[in-house]
Amino acid sequence: MVSSIANSLGFGSGIDIPKLVSDLSAASRQPKVARINALAQQNQARISAVAQAKSNLVGFADSLAQMISDGTLRSTPTVSDESVLTATTRAGLSADSFSATIVVSQLARAQTSYSAVVADRTAAIGQGTMTLNVGGADHTITIDSSNDSLDGLAAAINASDSGVTASIIADQGGHRLILKGANGAENAFTLTADAGAAPELSAFTTSGGLTQGQSAANAEFTVDGIAFSRSSNIIDDVVPGMSLTLKKAAPGQGVDLGASRPLEMIRQTVGDFVDVYNQLKKSVSTAASMPGSTMSLRPLEKELAGLMGQVLTSHDSINTLAHIGISTNKEGLMTLDRAKFDKVLAVDPGAIEAMFNPRRDATHNETSDPGIAVALDRLRDAAVEDDGVFDRVTEALDKRQQAIAKELDAVEAREDAYRARLERQYGGLEAKLAAFKATQSYLEQQIQMWNNQYKG
Repeated sequence: MVSSIANSLGFGSGIDIPKLVSDLSAASRQPKVARINALAQQNQARISAVAQAKSNLVGFADSLAQMISDGTLRSTPTVSDESVLTATTRAGLSADSFSATIVVSQLARAQTSYSAVVADRTAAIGQGTMTLNVGGADHTITIDSSNDSLDGLAAAINASDSGVTASIIADQGGHRLILKGANGAENAFTLTADAGAAPELSAFTTSGGLTQGQSAANAEFTVDGIAFSRSSNIIDDVVPGMSLTLKKAAPGQGVDLGASRPLEMIRQTVGDFVDVYNQLKKSVSTAASMPGSTMSLRPLEKELAGLMGQVLTSHDSINTLAHIGISTNKEGLMTLDRAKFDKVLAVDPGAIEAMFNPRRDATHNETSDPGIAVALDRLRDAAVEDDGVFDRVTEALDKRQQAIAKELDAVEAREDAYRARLERQYGGLEAKLAAFKATQSYLEQQIQMWNNQYKG
């Protein structure tokens, strides 16, 4: 009877207490940790989606701005004789209406003056002060014991910040001082010796000692018969959208200027714009559709959709994306009607170009003609600025990730405590089982003795 009872209670069954504790603690810990890890993975997915949306927005705006700034989408100038002048494009050139004839009668040039040959460039030339007058502004040149030489005079002139450059060149029998001003008649200069200066300094004055190599002069040219004079051979303020570089004088010779439009590049860019916009829209929608703080991106979705109807130029009838064949489907993605686009491009290519490369002049500015790049830049800048929507969402997600990490730490601490409690409890059970085992052994011995006595 006693043996039967002991067996039924599991005495001497060899229970693996460490494994039992491990299994029980794992059964308690694993579902809790799995739940928290799932939350962390979901939150990390939101962080990644927001980062991707931000990257796509910034990349889209920056790449489009770069294409515009480097002139990829601009009409480009054509010049009939590039030996006379060349032209580069700037914002504002209109290929539709631009043509002109330019006659360059004189190039802008700088005054140059040079001294007689000086045998020793380090020998004394006389001390005193001199006045360098450039365009009516006086600059004092001082020669004293520290710089009494041709080298010293050149250094003093170069240090005067007058715009006149002094250099020394080797010549037969010695060296010459060469002075050169800036281009333009207004930059003509004189160098005179002041009262009290050593007489020897007169050899370096423009009133007797220096020889003039050439006089200062302005560039003189006409555009369609209208005369212009400029101090530089680079002309940025005469032909809208063009920077001209005058290369040689050709009196009486007309040089024709025109412009050609990069139609194929515009066509490709519009298609690329639609594709990249859709990639951006999908990434923002993916992030915004997730539950939690990412839903704050919903307004950004609406702003992106608003690009469709935004007025981009001051053109009377072709000033939105819808006007050139771009529309949105039910998912909010852009589609391009190629037939409509090609028709508009054939009829008024300038209107399409202006959306991507808006004119900039007295009447066309970022308010009246923002163009798609400026509109996208404004949207991007508002979204990525400090405390913008991306900052706010990212900050909220980071805080959520930190809270999840703290929650995991707390669960791990509680589960460690639970395991320790199990170890204590089952450790006590092991001790009691050992005591029961000893009692069982004693009773079995006694019963055996009784049985032996009875038989005897």
